[in-house]
Amino acid sequence: MATLKQLEGRWRLVDSQGFDEYMKEIGVGLALRKMGAMAKPDCIISCDGNKVNVKTESTLKTTQFSCVLGEQFEETTADGRKTQTVCNFTDGALVQHQTWDGKESTITRKLKDGKLVVECVMNQVTCTRVYEKVE
Repeated sequence: MATLKQLEGRWRLVDSQGFDEYMKEIGVGLALRKMGAMAKPDCIISCDGNKVNVKTESTLKTTQFSCVLGEQFEETTADGRKTQTVCNFTDGALVQHQTWDGKESTITRKLKDGKLVVECVMNQVTCTRVYEKVE
């Protein structure tokens, strides 16, 4: 089972399945979905004890959040939603749970075969994005 430290580093998107459907489910409009589909972001994860920093960089937009595991914080997502978010490290995975306007979504980051696998779930819609380590 992975440790939080093993998730650290710069990861580059190499595969994405179901991202448009996921963006549509969370309420992202068509124009922003088209731009999001073209982006090939890097995900940079760092941690210091139980404080985690996740930065997503692309040519279109860079977003970042920092949190203490288990503590709720307000997150502004790449599509502009303001969510109440809690991150935990459970069973070798960084689990980010977002709630807003009576809705909820979960983003899980875990290692599989040396790659970072990010699973985004809302309702019955699941998106899987795979990243390879750059540094």
